[in-house]
Amino acid sequence: MPVRPRSLLIVTDAWYPQVNGVVRSVDMVAQELRKCGVEVSLITPAEFRTFPMPGYGEIGLSLTTPGPVVRRIEALKPEAIHIATEGPLGLFARHYCLKRKLPFSTAYHTQFPEYLRARVPVPLKASYAMMKWFHRPATACLVGTPYLKACLVERGFTNTEVWTKGVDTVLFNPAKRQQLPYPGPVFLYVGRVAVEKNIEAFLRVDLPGTKLVVGDGPSFRSLRAAYPEVTFLGARHNEELARLFASADVFVFPSRTDTFGLVLLEALASGTPVAAYPVTGPIDVIGKAPVGVLDNDLRAAALGALDVPRAFCRSYAEGFSWAASAEQFLSHQTVIAPR
Repeated sequence: MPVRPRSLLIVTDAWYPQVNGVVRSVDMVAQELRKCGVEVSLITPAEFRTFPMPGYGEIGLSLTTPGPVVRRIEALKPEAIHIATEGPLGLFARHYCLKRKLPFSTAYHTQFPEYLRARVPVPLKASYAMMKWFHRPATACLVGTPYLKACLVERGFTNTEVWTKGVDTVLFNPAKRQQLPYPGPVFLYVGRVAVEKNIEAFLRVDLPGTKLVVGDGPSFRSLRAAYPEVTFLGARHNEELARLFASADVFVFPSRTDTFGLVLLEALASGTPVAAYPVTGPIDVIGKAPVGVLDNDLRAAALGALDVPRAFCRSYAEGFSWAASAEQFLSHQTVIAPR
């Protein structure tokens, strides 16, 4: 039986005030591990000055040198190290571990090559080569779904392991359903308002009722101007977000590049059926379960999801817990040998 680390360091370039799947995954797993007695420390951009990521000002990248990161790691003396992101902090931690021959795990949270190609004409082959370079030395590269694991194996990744995410079924709950002040049915999108999310596929679809967009991002102003018939609410959090999830009639997930899609589970936990493309993320989270409709015709998926019983969605989501996710995460951590 593998030795479980008593202390764990997670290095992440994604942290609050960002609100996204990476931040929520790291935060929730850290909370669950602490409940199990694991001492979890974090190195995040909150400790450093940051600068806006070019083309994506909402994301702050750490403005630091390797020294402060190295000193933090050496002061903490963790028994295991996980590098969650491929940004500056992740690169510094990776270099430190390789130089001292320390094992570490990584996570492939974002299909960065596809995101990059959506913005600039960088060949996928080049950006995937960079991703393989970053993740290759890890004892395990954690991915959200078996389908994504298969895709990365096809591209030459050799160390992938599945790490399934969870959902907060207390926060996201059908009991929070309310009558919204919009003509029904209400079709909801929650997430970054950015080109890589393929949000225009949803905005262009002819649907009855109301389309709601919750979230912010670099495309927010241009899309709001281009689609005046759509209601753009901006970012919403916690209880307000949970009420919107529960009060919508269908959650529409137009992304073709997400590696998992925590919002899928948040919608289902709220009792709201999902409409999505049959791609990475929805294929594994929903698959053939009767909790949504996956179709290459997004309009057909959205209209079909209206007929899905909401009770099925809630029952299905209750099978995903952060406690199980944290246990799976911990099983892929390699303890650093004493020196």
